[in-house]
Order: sequence, then structure tokens, then C-alpha cells
Amino acid sequence: MDLLRPNIARLAPYVPGEQPQEPGWIKLNTNENPYPPSPRVVEAIAAAARGPLQLYPDPVATQFRKLAAERFQVGADWILPANGSDENLTLLFRAFVDPGEIVAFPYPSYILYETLALIQGGCPKRLTLRPDWSWDLAATRAQIEQAKLVLVPNPNSPSGNRWSDDDLLALVPPRGVLVLDEAYGDFADTPHRAELLRRPEAARIVITRSFSKSFSLAGIRLGFAIAQPELIAGMQKVKDSYNCDRLALAAGLAALEDWGAMEENSRRIRVSREWLAGELTRLGFEVVPSQANFVWCTHPSGEHQAIYEGLKRRRVLVRWMRFPGVAHAPEGLLHGLRISVGTDEELRGLAGHLREVLKELSLSPA
Repeated sequence: MDLLRPNIARLAPYVPGEQPQEPGWIKLNTNENPYPPSPRVVEAIAAAARGPLQLYPDPVATQFRKLAAERFQVGADWILPANGSDENLTLLFRAFVDPGEIVAFPYPSYILYETLALIQGGCPKRLTLRPDWSWDLAATRAQIEQAKLVLVPNPNSPSGNRWSDDDLLALVPPRGVLVLDEAYGDFADTPHRAELLRRPEAARIVITRSFSKSFSLAGIRLGFAIAQPELIAGMQKVKDSYNCDRLALAAGLAALEDWGAMEENSRRIRVSREWLAGELTRLGFEVVPSQANFVWCTHPSGEHQAIYEGLKRRRVLVRWMRFPGVAHAPEGLLHGLRISVGTDEELRGLAGHLREVLKELSLSPA
């Protein structure tokens, strides 16, 4: 007896990156920040843990919304906090997408978008990117004509490239909402600060932000959306009553107050990112210029699985990713390695192990 909804029974679930539970790994596979959060954040969490945990948190996160609004120069009613930016994506689907409606997203990109569309009963539409990760805007505009949501991570994952504001504004669907997923926005050379919400097209734009990456709080689960109040009010209707707990809200407030700590960690990662890209290039990889805290690289041999497995045997984790249905890729399958930017020590360790793996596979550069 099958009690599941038919679309759930058919669904291939989203699979997160590996999370080894024992120490001793160089873990560069899930884009976590290698540096700890601000000490002020740790203090705020400890203080909240000594507080009235027997009471529910503020259901509308008043203090958090006020401070986040100040940081992004909007009103508090433009902010909606959530249990990680992934929950904000779920709220967007709940609020805007009926079964059978089109949900569009770049491809290759964050594969959770397609999973969420299928859970909601929507019709996912892949907007295939060019080989250089750019848009064919004329073709794309035709494809999103009927879309209810267009979801665009900027910078993109797995590639790390960032698109121009003009490109993004061209993706606002005439009958729906453009969602700009800025999970990696603070790692760009010129960080995002919700500038597009000051443009005339802002009535159809939602920006999602995360504390997991630049604020080093992947273990806390906190994010927020920024949009015009009418859109936020609709999303608020479908959120859980108390979707952000006291510890997460305390951490978020302290992180926003100590903005400089986040900026310094992001600066360090940008410097290390350039070193990593250069080292991978010297080892024979092709590397996409990245504006995120990871790089996407491919080897001319195509032996990405073997390289990934060789590193894993040495307790080094990177993300081996495969994207079927990409017409311009050999045999329609685009694959490669996405490598998170770790500490300088971790990256030197990766480089040393990678040289050994390439030598074993007879793939060392001449």
C-alpha cells in the first residue's frame, strides 16, 4: 500500500555533501567557512542558552528584522528570517507555486531547486547555460514567459561565477517572481547589498541570504529573505509559527552587529581562493573564475571520479558533481570537481595530496 503522494513516491531526494563524523579529514566539499564565527556570536549563543528556553522565541523576530533591515537599508517589514536560506526557498514555493506551474532555474546550478519544485507539484524547467556559464538571454526570456518562480543563485553554484545586474533584471518573469539566492554574495569582490531592490523591477524580486557561509554559522541554521512588504507578508503566512529558535536569533543579531568579523573572514577566503585557483591551474585543471568560497575545476582527462576517490582515500573530501542533460558537454554529461576554500593549511594539504593522486593516475602536468 503506497500512502505517499505520487510525486513524492517518484522523487529522487536531494543528497547533501558527505559529513564525516570522525576527525582527521580535510573537508572541502560543502562550502562551509573554514574560520569560526565572531567571538561575540559565541558569547551571544551562550547567554541565550542561559535564558528562558522554556519560552517560545519571538515568532516574528522583531529585533533581528530591525537590525537586518538597517544593514540592508530597508524597512523591517522587508525582512523575513528563516531556518536557513533553504527554508526561505521552501516558503517561496509554498506561497507562490501551485501544482502544474513552471519553476525555472539555471542549469547546471543548485539541484535543490528542482527537488523543491517536484515536492510542490510544480513543473521544473532547466535554463541551460552556455559553456562559459553565461545566459542566452533571448532563449531564456522565451522559456520564462509563463514561469511563476525563476530561481538564480548569484554567485552560481557549482561554477562560482557572478552575473551582471542587467542580466539578472532580464530574468524577471512577466507573470512571476525572480528569486536571487545570495548565499555566497559576501565572497564576491564587490559584495551584494540588495541593490536590485531599489530598481523599478523590485516588486517581483526576492533576495535570500544565509548565515551558513560568510558568517560561519552553518551549524546554527539561520537565513532571511528581503523583498517588498507585500511579498514578505505572503511568505509570512506559510511559515511555521516559531521557525527560528532563540539561539539562532541571538547568533544572528550578534553576527550582524559584528559585521567586520564577517568581512575579514571573507577577505581571507578571497585571498586563499586566488591561491587555490592558481595552484589548480598549475596542476593542469581548467578553473572557472570564482566569486564564491569555492572553485569549479575540470581536468582535460575527464577522470574526475578517479581523482575524487583518490583524494577520499587520503581523507580529503571535495565534491564530485555530475549534471546530465547538458547538450554542449561530451555525451551530454557535464562533470567536474567543486572545491571549497579552506584554511591555507588545508589548501596546502589538498595540493600535496592532489599531486600524489595525479601522479598515481598518470595525469601529472608535463
